[in-house]
Amino acid sequence: MTTEGAGPNGTSGAAGRSRAPIPCDFVVRGASELVTVAASAAPDLGVLTGAALAARDGVIVWIGDESRVTIEVDAGDDATVVDAGGLAVLPGFVDAHTHTVFAGDRSWEYAERLRGASYLEIAGRGGGIAETVRATRAASPAQLSDTARRRFNSFLRHGTTTIETKTGYGLSLEAERACLEAAKIEHRLRRVHTLLPAHAVPPEFADAPDDYLDLVCDEILPALAGEAEFCDVFCDEGAFTVAQARRVLTRARELGLGLKIHAEQLAHTGGALLAAELGCASADHLERATADDGRGLAAAGVTAVILPGTSYSLQMPYAPARALLDAGVEIALATDFNPGSSYCENMQTAISLACQAGGLTPDEALRAATLGGAAAIGRRAQLGSLEVGKACDLIILDAESHRELPYHYGVNLAAAVVAGGRVVVHEGVVLDEHEDDCDCGCHADETGG
Repeated sequence: MTTEGAGPNGTSGAAGRSRAPIPCDFVVRGASELVTVAASAAPDLGVLTGAALAARDGVIVWIGDESRVTIEVDAGDDATVVDAGGLAVLPGFVDAHTHTVFAGDRSWEYAERLRGASYLEIAGRGGGIAETVRATRAASPAQLSDTARRRFNSFLRHGTTTIETKTGYGLSLEAERACLEAAKIEHRLRRVHTLLPAHAVPPEFADAPDDYLDLVCDEILPALAGEAEFCDVFCDEGAFTVAQARRVLTRARELGLGLKIHAEQLAHTGGALLAAELGCASADHLERATADDGRGLAAAGVTAVILPGTSYSLQMPYAPARALLDAGVEIALATDFNPGSSYCENMQTAISLACQAGGLTPDEALRAATLGGAAAIGRRAQLGSLEVGKACDLIILDAESHRELPYHYGVNLAAAVVAGGRVVVHEGVVLDEHEDDCDCGCHADETGG
């Protein structure tokens, strides 16, 4: 990939055209394939050959035949022009389920699980979410922000341009607010914020879970609802019941929050049908989902967020993605980045696992990792595909075909990453942190969440 500081001359070869060229400040050309993932192309991915793309102010304004780019597009002298050099270009990944802000280390749990201990056994010994809560509460705001920034950089380096980031390791008003503030640091990674105070019962309420839900519904959610877009709840064995989850989500809806739910992961409890009943934006995990769950989610238009990294790490069944698709459910694919059951910020790994063990085709997995993820966070009209009017968030793969994503596993295939029409990663370097060293004319502005 090469990047130039000056754009093509929009007046060149323009004789006889019927309209003025479209102004832009970013162009990508020279792609082996432009994988649009356009909704209108479904179930195909809308793969274009010999195509180029142009954007202005971070929004795609033109896609067309590369031979027409100098005729139909007017790039100014300061425009960034990227030559993909015969590599594949595809939308930035939308990771619709992450638990990014936390402190502490739970690598010992991984070793214990390999020795035969279950997730619930470890939690019963004081490990699991409770251990991360203790470490997170003890961390300073600066420590939380610094670790969040490092993780955000890793997401970007692996081609993820948008994440949904949850609280849930504070479990008190003060600590949940601190996690939310750390998730909102200035960074080029787009973020959608979700409150998850009903992630677990904190130690101080161990014998009174309903009293803790009083705190969640009466204090935490009202205080923080204006700072987030969604509310989530962990509805499962060892966490919260369907009745408790309904209480939390009903209160969240009263406060104007969108709804999400962790459902059917460790046991089948009825969380998926609760998601359908309440019209949640997504039901996440679904490893134990049934055919009835699939029909209910499809009828209600709930997106199913599949998390194969968790199944891999916990050595448990994978979600029935094929059955959910066949039932008409829209599928999203996410990492479930968290310290206990999926310590991975690489959506490329999630794609490979979804194909190899989850029954998806490469095309289905890529759609789930982009447009499906956008649907799960309420951003289908703005993100997840390369279409005019959508954000110019894209990846240039170190490969000629998008199908190398699941096939060439265990490496980072993101040669370059563009967010908001700016090159933010080049050859593994997050340019925001090295702006003074960058001479490729692709200085990246900061954007909020």
